[in-house]
Amino acid sequence: MAKKVLITGSNGGFGKLTVETLLNAGHQVAASMRGINGKNKETAEALRSLGAVVVEIDVTSDESVNGGVKEAIEQLGGLDVVVNNAGVGVSGMQEHFTIEDWHKLFDVNVYGVQRVNRAVLPHLRSQHSGLIIYISSLLGRIALPFYGPYNASKWALEAMAENYRVELSRFGIENAIVEPGGFETTFFGNLIQPSDSSRNEAYGDFMNMPQQMGEGFGEALAQNDAQNPQKVADAILGLIEAPKGQKPFRTPVDYMGMGDPIKPYNDQLEELTKGIYGNFQIDGMLNVQ
Repeated sequence: MAKKVLITGSNGGFGKLTVETLLNAGHQVAASMRGINGKNKETAEALRSLGAVVVEIDVTSDESVNGGVKEAIEQLGGLDVVVNNAGVGVSGMQEHFTIEDWHKLFDVNVYGVQRVNRAVLPHLRSQHSGLIIYISSLLGRIALPFYGPYNASKWALEAMAENYRVELSRFGIENAIVEPGGFETTFFGNLIQPSDSSRNEAYGDFMNMPQQMGEGFGEALAQNDAQNPQKVADAILGLIEAPKGQKPFRTPVDYMGMGDPIKPYNDQLEELTKGIYGNFQIDGMLNVQ
């Protein structure tokens, strides 16, 4: 059955590819992004030509999110699925990121998701069905150096999804996390750099490590055909089309040596969670009704 889907951050990276993938599979899609009449006008027109509804949403603005979600529901004639894809990354020494840098990152990666969820949930609860997908990262499960604030934002996102999972299950709303590794997309071209360079000298030659690590990973990506971003879009499609109650809560997508070790980690956490919830006789909240 075709679903009505809203995707944030549809102007590039996994977003645009997912819009195209879902449209090809017969689903109705509202592709949201900033600047649909400005910097992203070309992308917006291209997605419209494929059959997508395009709406303006800046996830850092309550007004923009509320208005964009309302327009998407009106244009689609309803809403079944929300893909929280909008996000931004960082590269640099964690100490050098100012509080303002952290606010900027969390405003997109964490607060932006909360804004979108608050806007869509009255509609989803009223129909007692729906699916919310969170595009997290394997760096939401483990920490790697030089991505500190990004790691923290994705760990926060995972906790947010955990809570929504149990608080919304009685309303028939499913929640699922997709955890990609690093893929060759526009994401890496838009990384936030630390605003404070006054401490660089104190780090000596170690200051070169973020750039060296990034270049090394880029070379590894170029040599690994399996690390294709289409597989992330396919994983999102798979979750949307999976029967209700049969969707995995976490789906790692990676072919660079990180995904396979994370899977048993996720499985162990799932069993631990079920056990603890069972001890408090609330394990039924883990199952969508």
